[in-house]
Amino acid sequence: MSCQHGQVLRQAGEADLAALRDLERTANLAGFAHVFPPDRYPFPDDAVLARWRLVLEDPAAVVLVRDAPDGRGLVAYVAYDDTSVRHLAVHPQHWGAGLGTAALGTALAAMRRRGSGEASLWVLAENHRARRLYEHLGWRPSGREQDGSWPPYPLELEYCRRTGAPA
Repeated sequence: MSCQHGQVLRQAGEADLAALRDLERTANLAGFAHVFPPDRYPFPDDAVLARWRLVLEDPAAVVLVRDAPDGRGLVAYVAYDDTSVRHLAVHPQHWGAGLGTAALGTALAAMRRRGSGEASLWVLAENHRARRLYEHLGWRPSGREQDGSWPPYPLELEYCRRTGAPA
């Protein structure tokens, strides 16, 4: 599966579990320290690893990753199903390079091919960087809110968009 500028996303497997967790940790520590201060809320390594195992085992889920150029870890991932983007992350050293946009475009195209007319995702209300990206790409808040999964359970907002228009 292609990505922007010839960068390739590949299907993730069990061998990628630790790399998925590690990229999530790196991105969260860089982007969410104001929401999850690490001295008060250490990253839940074991719980995140267990969640990634469940996602990879879920037959409805697709997890695509982009390997780091040096072969050590991942620089991006997107996990989705027929109607929702479940997880998206880009390594902070690659923020602004178009990897998130490309990964979302790949997920939306797959959803469209599977017959879905609309996609949804959940984003932390305090994740202003991601919200700006989503809104730039045509995603809009649905008005639905929920508490996050991890302490201190910050507010999450649902965003939706049609799958037909390019991301």
